[in-house]
Amino acid sequence: MKLVTLSPLQERAVQAPFAAAVAITGAAGTGKTHALRARIARYAGERPDARYLHAAHPSELAQLALELLADAGRPVALFDDVAAEAAFGRIAGPLFALEWDEFEAGTLDPEVGGLRAPERFAASAFRLVRKLRDAAISPDEFLNRALGGATHFYANPPNFAHPDLIYATKDAYRDSLDVDPAELQRQYRREIDLAKILARLFRHWVDASRAAGRMTPRDAIADAIELAREAPAAAAAMRERYPAIFVDEAQEATLGTRLLLEAIYGESLEGVTLAGDTAGATSTFRGARPDAIFKNVERIELVDPFRPQKTERSAQRFPDESHEAAALAEAVAAELRNGVAPSEIGVIFRSVCDVERYERALLDVGIPVAVGGDVNCFADRRALDALALLWNVWDPFRHDWLIRTLRGRAVALSDASIATLCAEPPDNQEALFAFDDERAPTERAGRWDPKRDVRLGWNVVRGTVDTALPEDARERVQRLRSLRSGWIDAMSNEPFAAFVRRVWSEGLASEGAPGSATALAQQALLRRLLARLQEFVRSHPQATLGDVLADADLRAQSDLECCEPADDPRFVQILSVDAARGRSFETVFIPDARAGSFPRWYVPDAFLFSPKYGMIPKDNVGDAKASRTAKFSYYVARMKTREQYNDEERRAFKYAMRRAKRRVVVTASGRATRGTTAPEFLEELRKTL
Repeated sequence: MKLVTLSPLQERAVQAPFAAAVAITGAAGTGKTHALRARIARYAGERPDARYLHAAHPSELAQLALELLADAGRPVALFDDVAAEAAFGRIAGPLFALEWDEFEAGTLDPEVGGLRAPERFAASAFRLVRKLRDAAISPDEFLNRALGGATHFYANPPNFAHPDLIYATKDAYRDSLDVDPAELQRQYRREIDLAKILARLFRHWVDASRAAGRMTPRDAIADAIELAREAPAAAAAMRERYPAIFVDEAQEATLGTRLLLEAIYGESLEGVTLAGDTAGATSTFRGARPDAIFKNVERIELVDPFRPQKTERSAQRFPDESHEAAALAEAVAAELRNGVAPSEIGVIFRSVCDVERYERALLDVGIPVAVGGDVNCFADRRALDALALLWNVWDPFRHDWLIRTLRGRAVALSDASIATLCAEPPDNQEALFAFDDERAPTERAGRWDPKRDVRLGWNVVRGTVDTALPEDARERVQRLRSLRSGWIDAMSNEPFAAFVRRVWSEGLASEGAPGSATALAQQALLRRLLARLQEFVRSHPQATLGDVLADADLRAQSDLECCEPADDPRFVQILSVDAARGRSFETVFIPDARAGSFPRWYVPDAFLFSPKYGMIPKDNVGDAKASRTAKFSYYVARMKTREQYNDEERRAFKYAMRRAKRRVVVTASGRATRGTTAPEFLEELRKTL
């Protein structure tokens, strides 16, 4: 084990009294995490019988909330944002159907911003509710602040003709500033109705979550704060259970996290140790409040680099993404040839939801890679092929999945053969429908009329058009039919994981030769997918295969999915900035550092919320001349939201660069923009080289 000497400041942080609140702060690479771990080791050594909680990320403090609620006889089962968003959409269903009594009574006008697009409105409303819960704001408090903010703003409107405001507003939206008192009054009424609608949805969400006993971590934290305030004895019992709390990456903590710690450990946070970069938060637009978490806490600022800071830096721009991806693959291969271990190479993007081009370039030159972060493994083409086979077992009349299997590499039917399978049998006397006494293959899938399933599904299951197929196509279809028969038996007789492995091992074509990079990546993806399917089965013991697949289908369409980084030393890591937190690499590559990718474009939500101004709707609806509201144009200019967003993206870029111990390479493609809407980080870096 390599011994590391602590700096005087790190030693001071480690030796600080445990009874007091301590914040170990400093820029990336100054050794905050190492000092925190040394402090934990000291606590465990001095108090071997005492319990403590170590949260590698503030989100892990939800454990405190769960235990607090369970002790009070209110056990909660957690579910993630994907499932929560779907549940929220169901709660919003009566709103979109205009079934609320307020609409019929005329006390609410449905002509509010965003409501004409129900799916978009529900998604925006859910994002707002998430932020409100992160800030521990209740539905009643939200409505009061929204109404108060609207009254104050419209009673004392700003000067919409001010030159600075006009200059800060894009040409396309300057017409939103041309308003008279009548138009402002009309926008005020719309805003009030929007606030009431959102408050009611918010209240329904909180009540439904409590009634079902299923919450997201942020919901559990918000409820635990209320409980701790109402029952000081419960908070004291939790403080006695965990006399010490150690929190890393504290700059990403929400206001709700701070309030939960205060409810248990008091305003002074006695017994709490925080570690983080006070100026390095990269999720403030998602609710992080570094100003709140470090408030009134003694800080020990680490200033000396814990790992080498004189890293070799280079920046290069390529004509297009194809050239950039190919150059990345060659550069990574060169690092491997020079003896750098795969696990010591990090390829970091702002977001990894669309990095298939770069992943494929690395795989094509024989480099195994694993993607971690905001990637949707359910939407990966390899995962879709695997899910298609499971759909074929459960419901062969989901023709979209069946056609995917028939076109796939394992069966590989031509378009002509698939067209034959979609046709009527050569013998027109051959029954295409199930006889009255015949059990349809989709009966267990709960389809409302299984006898309506004709042609492709029946032809594959029964073989009624086999004679019309070419010999090689007929053999492949017959093999699939035979395998499916065995899979149906396995579904009933084998454990879920064993059944799924059998289907995939027998029905999927391997990508690449055994042991190749593409084969290893495919196997890693399937292991990750199976683990996610098993999570659903564990949390829903009575679920059928159809339920599992329906959940997978929901997740494939969500933009809230994410995956933990793979822990395999054979793989080069492709990570989002958030997934790279706390990790370091010998060499770091930051591709796609161009405007719109890193940094991402700033796209304001359909409506914003400010404790001071209340609701800020973006869309101006009804009898309006401008597409945006005057309040929205004023707010984004007054608060400089785009500038704040770009500053956060810049912090994320700097954080990604500081993940490198020896070398960092930044690349981009295409021509650089002027940097007026979003900065060009690669060009900014070039000026410092």
